Amino acid sequence: MDTLEQQLSERLGRIHARQRLGIESDHKQQIFGKGLNFFHPENWYSAQILIRFAIQLVGLYGRGQRNARNLQVRQNTFHLTHLPEAFHHFRILHLTDLHVDMDDRNLNALIETVIDLPYDICVLTGDYRAQTFGTIDKSIAGMQRLIAMLKQPIYGVLGNHDSIRMLPALESMGVTMLMNETIKLERNGESIFLAGVDDPHYFRVDNLEKAAQTIPTGAVSLLLSHTPEIYRQAAHTDFDIMLCGHTHGGQICLPGGIPVTLDASCPRYLGAGKWQYRMMQGYTSVGAGTSIVNVRFNCLPEVTIHQLLRS
Repeated sequence: MDTLEQQLSERLGRIHARQRLGIESDHKQQIFGKGLNFFHPENWYSAQILIRFAIQLVGLYGRGQRNARNLQVRQNTFHLTHLPEAFHHFRILHLTDLHVDMDDRNLNALIETVIDLPYDICVLTGDYRAQTFGTIDKSIAGMQRLIAMLKQPIYGVLGNHDSIRMLPALESMGVTMLMNETIKLERNGESIFLAGVDDPHYFRVDNLEKAAQTIPTGAVSLLLSHTPEIYRQAAHTDFDIMLCGHTHGGQICLPGGIPVTLDASCPRYLGAGKWQYRMMQGYTSVGAGTSIVNVRFNCLPEVTIHQLLRS
């Protein structure tokens, strides 16, 4: 066992660590098969060339890149009848699908956008790297630049683009990574619970039972997941709120924000913005970064501030 595997085994448990490392090493991220859906366009690197060429051909590539840097600050509220009074007006900065090594201009725009925002905690819902395999050095350097500009505490999960080898570096930066784990958030003697699962989309190493096992019955609980695709399981695990990303809202959309594809095995109404399933409220951020090709059309990037309100 090498040093990293031993370190990850101690951090995650031997089975979780070996599953994640093993899946990363045996596939070079397949285009077809594995994961919750059959087709994984983010792993098809020839698509980058084809899509970029098509956009350049119609003269829209520059506009698409400018759109990718036109970050929007979205405001969202969640109303909870059983929210502890101490958490009324509690604010959560939600960042997802950053792909920080895609284009330095995107990262610069993100840093400028978040640096003065008001929030109580920050949550990251995965996909910090642009590619789905290979070196992590550039993405780690980009995350270091970003995290230095964020206020603590910061909590995160990994996405389908992320390597488990990024975990020690992210935690050394001060990000509390929730790997099928829960943490209690305390304020003025009252508490709520924040849980997070490892990537459910491609690696499928999420474990909601393990993540939720320490949450008391009736307590307010929030779930961080890279993708909305486990919405049914999360709702039946009695989470009150689910925060996620992955879909990019389609990234390249038809007029009216209609996505061409969401790369997710879930209903389209879960693809962007606020939604509800049974008693659980959710929000799927369209993300701050870009994947496959660095453009956006009819779907501007976002960072989101969620506010919890007692009602």
